[in-house]
Amino acid sequence: MRMLRLLLMSAVVALPQELPTPVKEAITVLDSWVQAKVAEREQPGLSIGIVHDQRLVWAKGYGFADLEKKIAATPATSYRIASISKLFTATALLQLRDAGKLGMDDAVAEHLDWFDVKSRFHDTPGITIWHLITHTSGLPRESPVPYWNTKQFPSREEMIAMLAKQEAVFAPETEWKYSNLALAIAGEVVQSVSGEPYAAYIEGKILKPLGMTATRVLPQPGQAGLAAGYLRRAAGQARQPEEFTHTKGIAPAANLSSNVEDLAKFMMLQFRDGKPGGAQILRGATLREMQRIHWLRPDWRGGSGLGFQIRRAGSQTRVGHGGSLGGYRTQIEFVPEDKLGVIVLTNSNDGDPMLYVDQAFQIAGPAIVKALAKPKPAPKPDPKWDKYTGAYTWRNEESMVIVIEGQLCVVTSGADNPWETRTRLEPVTEHTFRMKGGASPGELLRFEMDAAGNVTRMWAGSGFRDRKK
Repeated sequence: MRMLRLLLMSAVVALPQELPTPVKEAITVLDSWVQAKVAEREQPGLSIGIVHDQRLVWAKGYGFADLEKKIAATPATSYRIASISKLFTATALLQLRDAGKLGMDDAVAEHLDWFDVKSRFHDTPGITIWHLITHTSGLPRESPVPYWNTKQFPSREEMIAMLAKQEAVFAPETEWKYSNLALAIAGEVVQSVSGEPYAAYIEGKILKPLGMTATRVLPQPGQAGLAAGYLRRAAGQARQPEEFTHTKGIAPAANLSSNVEDLAKFMMLQFRDGKPGGAQILRGATLREMQRIHWLRPDWRGGSGLGFQIRRAGSQTRVGHGGSLGGYRTQIEFVPEDKLGVIVLTNSNDGDPMLYVDQAFQIAGPAIVKALAKPKPAPKPDPKWDKYTGAYTWRNEESMVIVIEGQLCVVTSGADNPWETRTRLEPVTEHTFRMKGGASPGELLRFEMDAAGNVTRMWAGSGFRDRKK
């Protein structure tokens, strides 16, 4: 009970009063559940945030950033984000790609003259940058020393020297295999191509433009605002602190520290579009490229984007990454379609952040999307479209042009499910439309007219059907 009272006392909440009532109600339920679950699991601390589009809708801290000093966890508390660091390495590579300084299909050896890995697989392609950030390089998971046990991580120079003695586990692009080593090497590519130390590049080209002032590439023990990390709970024993981890040569894969407020800024970037400049550190097209599946797992339930991991959760496709480093477990996930994301940072080895991410999506997500999404104006049909509506045929095959929900559409009349064949027509010029959906999305559909201004034929792409008389 004493721990529960302390947890309740230490909670710090941000719940804007201007939120719609359904959203506040859902967040109140989520808040109550998280508070109870953190107490039940006797977790040291946890910070959570929910982002919608360009807004941190809600954020709160539970428990303690430091149990001994009784420092409360808040949305501003920093945690080691571990493998979420990989997203910043991937972002850097895509920036360099967009600047014309490298290609995703470049062989790693083109940029790192020391990169040479033994392989028992013959006649296979060389390892590319794309392979590194999709975890399809076939490289081992780690350098060949037990640094996760000893906390004695190799320096850059030691990691490079040991690589010459390592052997590929798989041929490139044959199996998905998570590899911290691969992302460490990806960081070396960033450094080599940019001509800047890795940390300086990330700070100057990513963190500073995004306003991520609390995020550190090279955090230090005792750093102001950094939560203490703790071991897994042992029954009947007090939580034991976990020693600080310097990942050194593996830093591009696992080293950063950040907080909910800063990671919210990184997540907001994922929902923006437009040309690069200022806080738009990547163009919208590149962000979407990073967020889509590049390697599909055999079970079809998820896969890899460029840096991101992608999974199906119920009816949602979620994009994100988790992190696991001594004393910290972290997770960010977002749904691009809904512009909705969740950040959960914990300071214990049994923090289980995905438990809280899932509940945030399930409890608060629907209310937030429904209440805060910008309403789309109902389409209004153009009266001029009346001349196009009707049946069109070719050799007993018939299509129907019809207005559905305010939009001009084409459906295949004889299909088993004509509704599923619906193709929306967006006006381009007079008598010409662009097809959305259907069998030929993106192509033009044109209505042919006679001298009297009557429709005689419908051209869809390179094929046609005649107006039924």
